[in-house]
Amino acid sequence: MKNVQSSIKTGDIEGAIALCDKQQGSVANAIRSALVKYQDVKKEGFNSEEASELIHKEIEEATSLELPMLEKNLVILATISSVATLMGLLGTVFGMIRAFSAIATAGAPDAVALSTGISEALINTALGISTSAIAIIAYNYFTTRIDGLTYGIDEAGFSIAQSFAAKH
Repeated sequence: MKNVQSSIKTGDIEGAIALCDKQQGSVANAIRSALVKYQDVKKEGFNSEEASELIHKEIEEATSLELPMLEKNLVILATISSVATLMGLLGTVFGMIRAFSAIATAGAPDAVALSTGISEALINTALGISTSAIAIIAYNYFTTRIDGLTYGIDEAGFSIAQSFAAKH
């Protein structure tokens, strides 16, 4: 991003586009589309206010196209966090059914059968909660990264628009 910004400041828009092509990724794609729009606006001779608005609109459109690609697998993490908790709860229920079944069939409480059912219930609960916690942490991590990328795209777009306004 710093290299792209320095290329823009020196007026080397082609060099900045080449850097975006070399980097690839969501941020580079959005910045590249803004730089192409920058060139188009420059050729068409818009005033700086109209040009800034057009460049800003291009950044917003590019961001809205890139955002679904960034968020496409987050639904999997959200689903895992919900389903893991439910599977843990289901395992808990099965373990408790086994424990109460041991009490019902033995007449007198059989400590081994009872403890096996309770152990199964607790293991399933622990696995479900830990899997869910890991998925939630991963979801929050990636959501924060996506927010950071979106902020970076917006910041770069603003920088490009300001650069155009300063030169014209």
